[in-house]
Amino acid sequence: MKDLLPDTTSYRVNGRLWIEGPTDRFLGIGRLELLQHIKVQGSISKAAQAMSMSYKRAWELVSSMNAQAREPLVSTQTGGQRGGGAVLTPTGEQALAEFEAMQARFRAFMEQETARLLA
Repeated sequence: MKDLLPDTTSYRVNGRLWIEGPTDRFLGIGRLELLQHIKVQGSISKAAQAMSMSYKRAWELVSSMNAQAREPLVSTQTGGQRGGGAVLTPTGEQALAEFEAMQARFRAFMEQETARLLA
């Protein structure tokens, strides 16, 4: 690769990781971030606001993940005295942890390939 680039020190390997199902993306960095915000905020609406995303889009992403997973990742509660809310299910917590670990391995891979590029 060194022969192709004028100065390899100004280049790096980059990429994005996601898991695709047969009809739709299941998990990617944006959905991971949405799950993280839901976990902290306890609300799809507040998670969407934190990401500058419409509530409709956030709900579509949650619905898509829930439909594709063996068990729902997010559980919602409507109305009531405290308003509604959303929490990650144990399956959602597992998906979050496993995808975060996968992201870390992917970043390590890109760092290794960047080091090879610079060698």
